[in-house]
Amino acid sequence: MSASLLIVDDDKLTRDTLADALADDYRTYTAANGAAALSMLQAGDFDIVLSDLMMPGLSGLELMEKISQLANRPEVIFITGHATVESAVEAMKLGAADYITKPVRLDRLCMLLQKTLETRRLREENTRLKSRIREDNARVGLVGASPVLMKALDHARQVADTDASVLIEGESGTGKEAIANFIHYQSHRCAAPFIKVNCAAFAEGLLESELFGHERGAFTGAVATKKGRFELADGGTLFLDEVGDLPAAAQVKLLRFLQEKAFERVGGNKTYKVDVRIVAATNRNLRDLVRDGAFREDLYYRLRVVSILAPPLRERNEDIDPLVRHFLRHFGDIHSRPVVAITNEALTAIKTHAWPGNVRELMHCVESMVVMARGYTLTPADLPEYLVFDEASGPPANADSGIMAQMERQAIADALRQTNGNKVEAARLLGIGLRTLYRKIDKWRL
Repeated sequence: MSASLLIVDDDKLTRDTLADALADDYRTYTAANGAAALSMLQAGDFDIVLSDLMMPGLSGLELMEKISQLANRPEVIFITGHATVESAVEAMKLGAADYITKPVRLDRLCMLLQKTLETRRLREENTRLKSRIREDNARVGLVGASPVLMKALDHARQVADTDASVLIEGESGTGKEAIANFIHYQSHRCAAPFIKVNCAAFAEGLLESELFGHERGAFTGAVATKKGRFELADGGTLFLDEVGDLPAAAQVKLLRFLQEKAFERVGGNKTYKVDVRIVAATNRNLRDLVRDGAFREDLYYRLRVVSILAPPLRERNEDIDPLVRHFLRHFGDIHSRPVVAITNEALTAIKTHAWPGNVRELMHCVESMVVMARGYTLTPADLPEYLVFDEASGPPANADSGIMAQMERQAIADALRQTNGNKVEAARLLGIGLRTLYRKIDKWRL
């Protein structure tokens, strides 16, 4: 479909002449003044506005100011006389795409319109691409559609575009950082920095310096002034992981920042103000820490304006299948391994594991399987050793002759027959690991 063009001019002859001349290439519409044009723009979408700059009533510049506030803003080209070129330049500062001087040459106008449309197309394509990247970044590690995951994501999406502090609680490996990522990339701060700091990874003195920065000479080894994470995150989001491990002094400074949006570097007395949104996470029970006097109650409530629970993997078993396949593709690409599938038996074995380390443990498990895989499809033989069942009561693995060997072969054959070839159930029946069963099947050529 051809692009839509709104021609705005108080001179009827000019606007009708331009509309007729451009009608073959554009869907042309006309407005006799700025007010009429604004009404049309508010009622429908246009690709380009071609407007006279000097008009009675609502002038071209005033119209540009109104257009800049529209949700679906069209490109604007102004027609101006030589005496008002400075006004046209001012209009470009307000967001106009370009201007053309009178008398208007049709060939030059057509080239200018085509250039403007191409710029608009590239901008829209860039916006769509950024939107996809934003969504992809936001959903990293949050694969699945279980009710508990959807509830957490709904809460995250609802709070994302505010500046409220968020506390994400949950066990280790449940994806708390992924939820923090989701909140940042769904917010109006998505183009600004997303800075992370693990509060448990630094000694007490070093953590304050890491968060708030330090002045030269503040302590031994401070040979230069250093900006802290708060300054680096200005305009964006600061993610405080394991916030329950914040030492008392850092808690005081963090509380002051949340109250006043201000802080001082270690060893300095100059006050700095930054615009930073705080998202914190913990696998500890902060309420218990408050009760025990290890965490400030006022800071707890400042951080916990909104609370989101990252669900453990055992409560979202239906997400294991899509997570495994997601990690297969991810690590297959990273390690250049042509693993493209996983057998139902291997997937069943994965689903029977308790996953105390949650999504992080599953992720490392799949990466190990991809790296060690001997084919294009993962089988139970590719499972990591720690996933196999207790083999203490199994028959000797090295017996390959004599009565014991015959008994072992017969026991495996009987188990496979009883389970109709279901190797997972056969391994359970025999009391051996699935990997061991596969080795013995190969060994006895069953």
